[in-house]
Parts: sequence; C-alpha cells; structure tokens
Amino acid sequence: MDRLDPHTTPGTPEPPIHGGQGLIAGGAPAGAFDPWSYRDRASAADADLVGYKVEATDGSIGKIDSASHEVGGSYLVVDTGPWIFGKKVMLPAGTVNHVDHDERKVYVDRDKDQIKAAPEYDENSHSDPAYRDKLGGYYDESYGSVPPGTAR
Repeated sequence: MDRLDPHTTPGTPEPPIHGGQGLIAGGAPAGAFDPWSYRDRASAADADLVGYKVEATDGSIGKIDSASHEVGGSYLVVDTGPWIFGKKVMLPAGTVNHVDHDERKVYVDRDKDQIKAAPEYDENSHSDPAYRDKLGGYYDESYGSVPPGTAR
C-alpha cells in the first residue's frame, strides 16, 4: 500500500504548479500560453460578447466593441472610454480568464497597467501578422510575469 503524504488532504487536487509542471487556474497549462485562443471555448468562443464589460484584475477597463472567434486568432477589441482617453485596445483571447454571461462581464487576467502598456491598437493593422506577433509576444511575456498565486 502506498504511504499517504501527511501534508495533503485525500481527495483534493494538486495545487497549480508554476514553471511548466501543472495547470494554471483558468485552464491553460503552465508554459503553454496561447494568446489567440480562448482557454474556455465553451463559455466564450461562440458567444456574442459585444457590449460586455471588461474587468482587469484591478478594475473595469471598458466595453467590448468587437470580438473575433477565429480558430487560433481570436481577440477582443475594447473601447476604454475615458480610462485611457477613449482609445481602443486589442486583447488576445488567451487573456480571458472567464466570462460571466449573467453579469455580461469578461474577466481578463491582466491589470490596467499591463493593458495600457501593450502595443497600441491600430484598426488598420490588427490583422497584420507582424502586429499580431508583437501583441501576442507582449502578452505571452507578461503572462510569465504574473506573480505565483495570482489567478490567471
């Protein structure tokens, strides 16, 4: 018979492990962040999210102006209103932590400063591969900098 570890409770799942060893809350395997795919396709990918409010980890950032559900290329365009002087930002679908359809809110796992510092959204180049690489790379890099224990 295997010995039980006295530091664990039987029947409880292992906690998320950072650094490529386990799962991160929200469904993405550690070290395998995909910026252009929703982590929970069932709750977000087929829903009309236009008009939903968007919540960063430290507060509201605006409303969804448009959303794409392209396989491997999904994103949200958020109208930030007065928060950053009426600019729009593009958030890759991988930043979506969860969707609350009852509240009509999308929760992303980045804070306002991270979103504000992202490469500027340009309506004319949002489908340009170079822009997508730059934006995806920015969010992939910031994904690794989220402190352990923070819901992602």
